[in-house]
Amino acid sequence: MFLSDVLDLTIKKLKAQTANVLTLANLSLGGFAILFSINGNLNLSVLLIFVAALADRFDGMAARKMNIESDLGKQLDSMSDIISFGVAPALILYQGILSGLGVPGSFFTILYIGCGAFRLARFNISENNGYFTGLPITAAGCLATLSFLAVPYWPEPFFLFIMLILSFLMISPFKLKKM
Repeated sequence: MFLSDVLDLTIKKLKAQTANVLTLANLSLGGFAILFSINGNLNLSVLLIFVAALADRFDGMAARKMNIESDLGKQLDSMSDIISFGVAPALILYQGILSGLGVPGSFFTILYIGCGAFRLARFNISENNGYFTGLPITAAGCLATLSFLAVPYWPEPFFLFIMLILSFLMISPFKLKKM
């Protein structure tokens, strides 16, 4: 009897933490993407950001399916997202192209990160009404990361434009239906 109660409690605790484990996987992948970017391994960083996007997608699905959504999980998800889809993609583009553009490259890198943080903070205090306000940082981060693959083909100043557009889309007031 006692062993079965302990086993049931352990399973419940593990189930309750499933989404948070996936969220921390997202954060870890973003952290590794940053470290690899700093060390010049930008292609591996790109791959890690896309894997982080999968973990981000699955953490929300797990929380909803298992009915384990929590305020802690929401905050943890946002902190993970600013790492994986804010700082990591910005650093990849900065290391890969924007650093060569001097002050404007630095400015637009930081602007992107700041707009991503603002977007996440706004999301955390908003009602869950079935819509996102502005472009979700996960989408912006994936688009920024994807644009890195075009570095050999597009002119350098175009990446300033990409960072500016993604920054403004994240903080814009348009509504986007959640999927």
